[in-house]
Amino acid sequence: MKYRVQIWRQAGPTAKGRLVEYEIDGVTAEMSFLEMLDVLNERLQLEGDDPVAFDHDCREGICGACGVMIDGVAHGPGKATTTCQLHMRQFDPAEPIVVEPWRAAPFPVVRDLVVDRTALDRVIEAGGYISTRAGAAPDAHALPVPKPDADTAFEAAACIGCGACVAACPNGSSMLFTAAKATHLGVLPQGQPERYTRARDMVETQDDLGFGGCTLAGECTAVCPKGIPLSTISRLNHDVLSAAMRAG
Repeated sequence: MKYRVQIWRQAGPTAKGRLVEYEIDGVTAEMSFLEMLDVLNERLQLEGDDPVAFDHDCREGICGACGVMIDGVAHGPGKATTTCQLHMRQFDPAEPIVVEPWRAAPFPVVRDLVVDRTALDRVIEAGGYISTRAGAAPDAHALPVPKPDADTAFEAAACIGCGACVAACPNGSSMLFTAAKATHLGVLPQGQPERYTRARDMVETQDDLGFGGCTLAGECTAVCPKGIPLSTISRLNHDVLSAAMRAG
């Protein structure tokens, strides 16, 4: 099959970007979206042109590095998944495909489809950890965890930090990401001592980094490839409010 793909090309952070249209032939329905970009890049290199820069790593839907906007949807239209797990059978060859980088102030463009997402790392550094005394490993099941809490923690820990929630949010908010990172620690016994200060510090940090405020629009959960629920944000809001009340 042959596809027409309009791709955002931008030489650097301060350069002016534009959409460039390419015709890509020899694409099969079984190819992933990234494999289609590989086909284009191989041709561009043979022609002496610069290949399209895009992030990728595991290509197994685990690392979250591959995120781009496809036809205005984070990771692409259809069932919520990562870009590397999106297949070309989802697209009509008669319609052009528009590919752009994440659009959010804290995610500056590095080149083409690559953005700097280290702002998410700064949010984790603000509280996404548990402080404990190092020592011998405790015996298994020495600290029982109720199954509902364990299930909630596992659900939140599935977040891969791809940034799709930020790109999809009309406010550019990272609340779903922050809520997931705070929740998977905050519901476990080991995370209780810092539960409320963790929530407060992480939210303050995301605000300082320029992420927008959350208005519970729900666009974040609609595109999240790991299905992090909106209720995770409610839990974070509860902990932030509790932190304020405890502080007096």
